[in-house]
Amino acid sequence: MATIDRTSLMTLEAYAKVRKASRADAIAHRRLRTVTLGEHMTLQFEDEQTIRRQIQEMLHIEKIFEEEGIQSEIEAYAPLVPDGSNWKATMLLEYPDVHERRRELARLIGVEDRLFVEVEGHARVYAIADEDLDRENDEKTSSVHFVRFEFPAAVRQAIRAGGAVKIGCDHTNYPAHVSVPADTLASLAGDLR
Repeated sequence: MATIDRTSLMTLEAYAKVRKASRADAIAHRRLRTVTLGEHMTLQFEDEQTIRRQIQEMLHIEKIFEEEGIQSEIEAYAPLVPDGSNWKATMLLEYPDVHERRRELARLIGVEDRLFVEVEGHARVYAIADEDLDRENDEKTSSVHFVRFEFPAAVRQAIRAGGAVKIGCDHTNYPAHVSVPADTLASLAGDLR
């Protein structure tokens, strides 16, 4: 798996030249690695390509060109790249209406810990959430969480061999599950060794 470091990133000038032309491919790749769970939850599975693009975008938008600033962005985002034994995702809870969002985020405390991946013939693997910082309090959960699904070797092998995979949530106030589409699963299987 590729490593993201200072030498592997484009300069601001080089990225500015390819940014618009590469946008459609980046969106298509992101869409391929996105799973919608119910009406309001989206999991965007990260990989080296999505995180590299995110870092390049942050450097571009913030006009960061100094070594210290570049290293800070790498350190912030690189932990979101899967390392061969897991999937890592950004979980989004989306409610367009502000009042509904407030009400539902209060009802969904702990939802990030109730996400699971279920591979045919194996026990559910539950998400490990928000390892960097706590994103909820006694009143509500956050609308964004970072989750990791850490797979035992047998589960990784089953996924790579084409086993059926479901992603779900068994939170009392958000029960949902979905089979992972074949093209998405093929992309995600590539994250595993």
